[in-house]
Amino acid sequence: MKKVIELQNIKRDFQVGEETVHALRGVSFTINEGEFVTIMGTSGSGKSTLLNTLGCLDTPTSGEYLLDGISVRTMSKPQRAVLRNRKIGFVFQSYNLWPHMTVYENLAFGLEIKKVPKNVIRSEIERGLKLVNMSGYEKKYPGQLSGGQQQRIAIARALLLKPSVLLLDEPFSALDAKIRAQMREELKRIQEELNITVVFVTHDQE
Repeated sequence: MKKVIELQNIKRDFQVGEETVHALRGVSFTINEGEFVTIMGTSGSGKSTLLNTLGCLDTPTSGEYLLDGISVRTMSKPQRAVLRNRKIGFVFQSYNLWPHMTVYENLAFGLEIKKVPKNVIRSEIERGLKLVNMSGYEKKYPGQLSGGQQQRIAIARALLLKPSVLLLDEPFSALDAKIRAQMREELKRIQEELNITVVFVTHDQE
């Protein structure tokens, strides 16, 4: 089975005034292609620091991080940015949709940056919307959608870029309990359908 993520004794220290905060203390694990892994912990336990490491947004103090067999820790910031854009998809709690753009324009944005042809963009967006059960919402604006619908669009946007790993940071915590349960089922269905590697960060034991 192909290894997508390998962490070897990852440590991350922050200097707060004269005090050294040990956010990560020797984290090691492997995630294989197609696995769905949940990282659970209370506020301040290091979840976000770990996710930022996995997403090539932060550099560990020590240890080794391999993404698709590529060593990340010694890369420069521009090199990490290129790798992140090629390999990583993000979904956040706050959706991060452009309010002045339609659903279609939000989904097309990343593909246009990658110079994907317009006819391919259209077919990819149709496929992405169908995947998250949001076909027919292309002309809507984010403000016209519920929280659950906005999060579906955020997931579709991340998946359209065909990442090796999809990272989700507390993506459903702003939703009510019923919608959270529905979104969890939807996410698992999508993950199984695409056989994509997912890392899901949450404080919610349910």
